[in-house]
Amino acid sequence: MRGKGITIRNYKVRDIRFPTSLGAHGSDAMNKDPDYSAAYLILKTDDSACQGHGLAFTIGRGNDLCCAALRQFSAQIVGMELAAITEDFGGFWKHLNGDSQIRWLGPDKGVVHMALGALINAIWDLYAKVEGKPLWRLVAEMRPEQILKCVDLSYLGNALSRAEALELLESAEAGKAVRIEVLERSGYPAYTTSVGWLGYSDERIQQLCREAVSDGWTGFKMKVGADLQDDLRRAQLIRAEIGADRILMMDANQKWEVAEAIANMRELAVYNPLWIEEPTHPDDVLGHAEIARAVQPIKVATGEHCANRILFKQFLQAEAMGVCQIDACRVGGLNENLAILLLAAKYGVPVCPHAGGVGLCEYVQHLSMLDFVAISGKREGRMLEYVDHLHEHFVDPVRIHKGCYQLPRAPGFSIEMKPESLARFDFENGSAWK
Repeated sequence: MRGKGITIRNYKVRDIRFPTSLGAHGSDAMNKDPDYSAAYLILKTDDSACQGHGLAFTIGRGNDLCCAALRQFSAQIVGMELAAITEDFGGFWKHLNGDSQIRWLGPDKGVVHMALGALINAIWDLYAKVEGKPLWRLVAEMRPEQILKCVDLSYLGNALSRAEALELLESAEAGKAVRIEVLERSGYPAYTTSVGWLGYSDERIQQLCREAVSDGWTGFKMKVGADLQDDLRRAQLIRAEIGADRILMMDANQKWEVAEAIANMRELAVYNPLWIEEPTHPDDVLGHAEIARAVQPIKVATGEHCANRILFKQFLQAEAMGVCQIDACRVGGLNENLAILLLAAKYGVPVCPHAGGVGLCEYVQHLSMLDFVAISGKREGRMLEYVDHLHEHFVDPVRIHKGCYQLPRAPGFSIEMKPESLARFDFENGSAWK
């Protein structure tokens, strides 16, 4: 392994924030003025050209809390050899997540768990760079036993055994090369959220819809939840622009009570949405299940605020989740997302990751592609979210062609930001905030 001899010598944590609230980008029923932000980590080795980058996504105030937690975790791995981590990545993840003092602040949730995820993803970024592969390919080319060795299946035994997980991975071995060719040829299907932010004017929504249709987009998502009559009016406006044959999704961002969600979706159903996203509180498994039964055939999509794999397990067991929306930054990094992907594959639920935030598109393209190649083997009924904001700040930004993500080819997790962007948007010293 090329990770032999590579030691993590130091780290740098930065509080990076972008003033997206000035343009109402990201605005929804619960978050009216988000400033897309990142608790950003750089892992340094003896080679200044060999660094690992990772981030946890937040929306402004409180980003400093995530940075503080990230420093607590990062200090524990200084002096560790990369190969010592990656040879038993699942054991390392369990050890770090099990820190008896830090864990008390979670466990497996909140800023502490998000900070763990940023560190874990930074290690994966470094690992993929050392191996000279994009992250999706690094994982997809592992043997089933190697992938499973990265996963902590604790507390999942009543839903997914280790034998079942291994069988899923072994079943996906056949056809890997063909599926990679499919991705190289046509990419991974996506939908756009950039047309439907709640703070946008009607004129801007119409213009963005027309541009997206012209660019080949077939899936569109709008925000709902602030006012039902306004939701109905905006849904009619968007449907008129995109036509009856294109896909429309709706996202309530946790705004409604259970009965309210059912009543509102029965009215919004006239516009034929594929799913309603986060219709109520993200921890309410049984509430989501009740909504799912009442609004079918509209699907219930959720997961971007699910704190850990155990909560995903319960949503899947309760048939409360018709679409699984993993988030690259909410849980404990790639290792825990691998467990969630295996759970979704076991229950036959399509995975459509959340990507509404800085760096999330860059991250989750790898998750969907490795899921297609090495875990579920499926793209049908699956779409990746796309928002057209802040990609210019990344060294290896996402590439979109006719509404599809194109395969990342550069080594790493695609999450490294440009030095000038880090300097400008540093919340403590950056020129953007002075």
